Amino acid sequence: MLKAVMLTGLFFLLFLTGVTESREEQKHISDEVSSEQNCSYQAVLNHLKMTRTNELYSMTRPVRNYRRPTQVSLEVLLFAILDVVEKDQKFIPFVWTVMRWHNEYISWDRNQFCGIDNVSLPAETLWKPDLTIEEMIERDKAPATLYITMNDKGYVEYHNDLVLVSTCRMRVYKFPFDIQKCNLSFKSFSFTIKDIRLQPSDNSSEATEWSRELMRTQYEWLFINLTVIAINGTKPLDQDVIVYTITMQRRAALYIVNFLVPVLFFLSLDLSSFLIADNGNEKLSFKITVLLALTVLQLILNEILPASSNRIPLIVIYCIGIFGLMLLSLVETIFVMYLMDKDSVSQDETDQDGSLREDYNKHSKVHFSSCHDELQKWTRATFVYTVSAGETPPEQLPVVKQDNGCKLTEEYQALERLSDALKEMEKTLSLLLHNRKDEEKPGYWTRVAKRVNRVFLIFYVTMVSVFLACIFINWSIP
Repeated sequence: MLKAVMLTGLFFLLFLTGVTESREEQKHISDEVSSEQNCSYQAVLNHLKMTRTNELYSMTRPVRNYRRPTQVSLEVLLFAILDVVEKDQKFIPFVWTVMRWHNEYISWDRNQFCGIDNVSLPAETLWKPDLTIEEMIERDKAPATLYITMNDKGYVEYHNDLVLVSTCRMRVYKFPFDIQKCNLSFKSFSFTIKDIRLQPSDNSSEATEWSRELMRTQYEWLFINLTVIAINGTKPLDQDVIVYTITMQRRAALYIVNFLVPVLFFLSLDLSSFLIADNGNEKLSFKITVLLALTVLQLILNEILPASSNRIPLIVIYCIGIFGLMLLSLVETIFVMYLMDKDSVSQDETDQDGSLREDYNKHSKVHFSSCHDELQKWTRATFVYTVSAGETPPEQLPVVKQDNGCKLTEEYQALERLSDALKEMEKTLSLLLHNRKDEEKPGYWTRVAKRVNRVFLIFYVTMVSVFLACIFINWSIP
């Protein structure tokens, strides 16, 4: 009997032990299942009661006391400079923005949820600051970020990429050596400082350093720095504003090669045109062609620069000044050609006088031939006189003796005519030599034109040198 009782007690103890172990196993399994359920993001959302039926509280400003403003931290980094349109005064950057604020309704113990310290959920689920940019003139072209991140302490972070088309007042006085500063002013669209207080998360040096590391493209510009200025409101209806100023410098090498240097080449061609003779139309047509080529470059410049500007850009003064100098050179060429044409008209009149002289020379030659005939007669008479003085044939002697006095008179007259003919020949030769010297020597107006051309060349080179020196000095002054 005693053995039976002992066996019964043993079986009972074994039964109790089995039941206890099974309960412990079931508890362990249930603990494992509950721990697996707490390790999901949905468990955190269920803990925060952020379900479709409880979304109303999450769409309002997340404070338990409305008198307490929400502190919003803003970080802006420049990722790319896409375009700068000087004509329309537009600035198109690609920026990264990060907003951080505290939601007083969100917090959990990460140890209860397998160490989960942050959760991402759709961006439209939670309230976000309605920040806007004052300079933006077109809607953001980049797709909006779909998710928002929150941590176990209740801090919410929203990342967004923006392709901005903003206005920027272009200062093109020193184009193409200009430096532009474009602002991006962030502020709340509807909340005042009673509701939202804005503050930058980075200072100017940090924002500049991060932007340089992230920069992908800069178009034709060289990024210099990114300055951050916080403008805090003082009155209840004021708004906090954070102004990000992007400073960039234009790369001028392309404009120097494609615009400034060709204009200087045209000016050099105009200077070299002074080596062309003024007595033809080649010089005038050459100068007009160069002037028209410069006009084409000015039309191209008009398509680049904005129509409204407080000051006339130096490059416009540069083009207009060179255009004016070349126009003055063209007017001087026309004036010189007018003087030379005036001298040619007087030369035509001289040629008419020369034709009269030629008629006179022909008459002189006829007279000279008659004198030559008289000279031959005088020679024959002299021969007759010489023969009469010596021994002459008998048949000629009576003739000489009869006409001795008459022949002496004829000889004297022949000598006088010969002397007059020689004087006429001398006058004719001197007149021909004088006409030849007049043809080789330039006229009066031609000499005046050459003197004017020489003086204008010195004046022109001086004016060009002074003008270019003044323009390049103003361009080089920072």
